[in-house]
Amino acid sequence: MSTTSRRRFLGHTLAHTGAGAALGLLPGLGFESAFAAELLDPTAPRTPHFPAKAKAVIWLHMAGAPSTLDLFDHKPELIRLNGTPLPDSFGKNLKTATDGGVGNLLATKRSWKQYGETGAWVSDWLPNIAKQVDDIAFLKGSKTEGSTHVISSLKLHTAGLVPGRPALGAWIQYGLGSANPDLPAFVVLPTGVGAAGGGRGQVIWSSGFLPAAYQGTAFRKGDSPILHLARPEGVSEAEQRNTLDLLKSLNEQHADRYPSDTELQARARSYNLAYKMQTSAPEAVDLSKETAATRTAYGIGEKETDEYGTALLRARRLVERGVRFVHCISGAPDNSVDSWDAHNNIEKNHSVMCKQVDKPVAALLADLKARGLLDTTLVVWASEFGRTPYGQSGNGRDHNPWGYTSWIAGGGIKPGTYGATDEIGLRAVSGIVDTYDLQATILHQLGLDHKKLTFTYQGRAEKATTVFGDVVKDILA
Repeated sequence: MSTTSRRRFLGHTLAHTGAGAALGLLPGLGFESAFAAELLDPTAPRTPHFPAKAKAVIWLHMAGAPSTLDLFDHKPELIRLNGTPLPDSFGKNLKTATDGGVGNLLATKRSWKQYGETGAWVSDWLPNIAKQVDDIAFLKGSKTEGSTHVISSLKLHTAGLVPGRPALGAWIQYGLGSANPDLPAFVVLPTGVGAAGGGRGQVIWSSGFLPAAYQGTAFRKGDSPILHLARPEGVSEAEQRNTLDLLKSLNEQHADRYPSDTELQARARSYNLAYKMQTSAPEAVDLSKETAATRTAYGIGEKETDEYGTALLRARRLVERGVRFVHCISGAPDNSVDSWDAHNNIEKNHSVMCKQVDKPVAALLADLKARGLLDTTLVVWASEFGRTPYGQSGNGRDHNPWGYTSWIAGGGIKPGTYGATDEIGLRAVSGIVDTYDLQATILHQLGLDHKKLTFTYQGRAEKATTVFGDVVKDILA
């Protein structure tokens, strides 16, 4: 069969295999034969560099960047200086993130309390998460580079400042393979408006220069999580299985003639994964099997929390079934607010966004713990950066890459408060954790050494965190 006729044949048969759903799982083309093992079976389980503390990651991306000064970073001095100009000592070498300039200092209007045995400060915007602080390590000295959403979101997810690098979830699947051959190892659950992160879209869950088999698979809302996954009408299961067997036979004949060509072998595996997912993917996201009490705890059925709560309960079900990395993206519930991007009217914006995520996130932590899953699951709250202590547009806050709070729970992480920003919450001054360090720490808990996890691309041994990153040892249990 000629190359042209073979491609035409494969194109026609895709519609009858459900394999169109797996196009995002196909490995890249034209890789050197040195990578044959990865291309032949990119999802095969692999042994970590050392014993792992965690098996899975649920990554909670707060797209648009919340003001952690109004959530987790209590600053009495900022309250005292409310309405005054930014002191010169803090403004030295300050490059503003947007054209809004530097306004007067803006104190939070929230009330604050310390919670749990760790005494962590949490504002009244997050009353449910506040009850879970004894399972959380707050990284109050977080920082990054860049002050635009695109650049900082790329760095957070891919360790790069321009598109083209693999997302962290892709590196994890590359390093560990899949724990469940019937589901993608890297799943993305977008929610709300602008849920891909303000236009970043698939670039933040891309496989980059890794084989495309490692990129994230976005699940849709509803009972059918992947487009074109269901068997077409009029095609029986036997017919579909026969089609796949024929493809397998043709591919094996080709492989006998060209043993170094791994493209079709990898494609055949992706078709079979799509076939398996016809039952496994809908079952994994079927919340009807959960108790009414569980659905209520996540806020499912309530207007403000239904969509995000549904995503987080799905995330729990996915890690139960062996999915390595679940990327949950918090977008705005509607066009009344701009995700977490509160350049103005932070009270309205954050009131809406906190109401959306507080109850589901708290339920996720409690649910994982009750099921014995939190010990082996890392839950990460992260955003592209934080927001400034000075105001913008009178009642909003600008982008702040210099100091903010991220947090991690579960998976061998020691709860407590680590690091700090300065007196007004502008810059990280102790326990500084760059996004590279966050990524290195997550990989470490999964048994992967970020300095040894490499992939040769264009003659260079590329690492997951480029050439940066240190494991944050102080938070390891």
